[in-house]
Amino acid sequence: MPTAVHFGAGNIGRGFIGLLLHEAGYEVVFADVNAALIGALQAADSYRVIEAGEGGTSKTVTGFRAIDSNADPDALVATIAAADVVTTAVGPNILRFVAPAIAAGILARPISAGPLAVMACENALGATDLLREEVLKHALPADVAVRAVFANTAVDRIVPEQSGDGLDVLVEPYCEWAVESSAFGGNVPPIPGAHFVPSLAPYIERKLFTVNTGHATTAYHGRLAGHATIAAALADPEVRAKVEAVLAETSEYLVATHDFDASEQSAYRAKTLERFSNPAIDDSVERVGRQPLRKLSRHERFVAPAAEIAEAGGSAIALLGAMAAGLRFDAPGDEEAVRLQGMLRDGTDIVAEVMGLTPDDALYEGALAAVATVRGSL
Repeated sequence: MPTAVHFGAGNIGRGFIGLLLHEAGYEVVFADVNAALIGALQAADSYRVIEAGEGGTSKTVTGFRAIDSNADPDALVATIAAADVVTTAVGPNILRFVAPAIAAGILARPISAGPLAVMACENALGATDLLREEVLKHALPADVAVRAVFANTAVDRIVPEQSGDGLDVLVEPYCEWAVESSAFGGNVPPIPGAHFVPSLAPYIERKLFTVNTGHATTAYHGRLAGHATIAAALADPEVRAKVEAVLAETSEYLVATHDFDASEQSAYRAKTLERFSNPAIDDSVERVGRQPLRKLSRHERFVAPAAEIAEAGGSAIALLGAMAAGLRFDAPGDEEAVRLQGMLRDGTDIVAEVMGLTPDDALYEGALAAVATVRGSL
């Protein structure tokens, strides 16, 4: 049986990537620093992935193992060295912490074993490229190149906050895992649940600038309107109109840039809003809106498409409005939100320091105005 090591045993790891790897016939080995979670997985024979909503089913995952990354690093390295696939779902900012173990496992791998497939399954552009850069801080490029293949991915499944304390995971029925096939030279790993594509950039941007942009827009405008959940926010006609306006701007950009069929993009946008409205997924606006500093950064879901639209002479008014709503995301339980509110109060240059824009950018003046408006309301 082939083996897949998955970093991140949380809800997304168990309810999405781990499930698809299990269904593909892999022995899934979860690696995490959460000792209690790893202990629970080690003591369990199975867990369920429950798809909530129309068309959903319940699936059972069995035959997995779990390793505490802190307590048993030698076992983790040995498992990576003998594995067929390594995936992550830890968050882009955590990739640098899992890279040393991945590098050590790659270096311990016999060349005769063939290349290890490494895929970072994160909500970020080029996350696997970032992971590879971190791995190369701990290993020579030549040693890595003959032992591993790194492929970027685009992942999409809504996994809300869970109400229970067990290992079972509630998810939406829809999921998509797109992987660039070119990295494998025609020898892609056998994962039927993954969609291998020759060029990943269009799929990453379509997902990031439709699903992620729309989700965060709903969270930020919804929270300002006093709604607790994403579904409730989208049921508000004023919030929905703002979300639809944002997605109209990003859809126009996606169609023009990647030659997507306009009717197909319209259907994709409608499906996205339908998914957000799923009443069986009680997803909070606070969960979806957290980490606003990352979400408002230069290459993320708001600034990246808005900057491109502005450079082309188009309108990014709705996106700028969503960015302003994001700046107002004041959630005491979220570290980034607390930092952002402090930066607004102390006069930090948000446009430069957070959004990464300069006076040469066509979006610059619009972003300045959005920040000024928010500061004026404090």
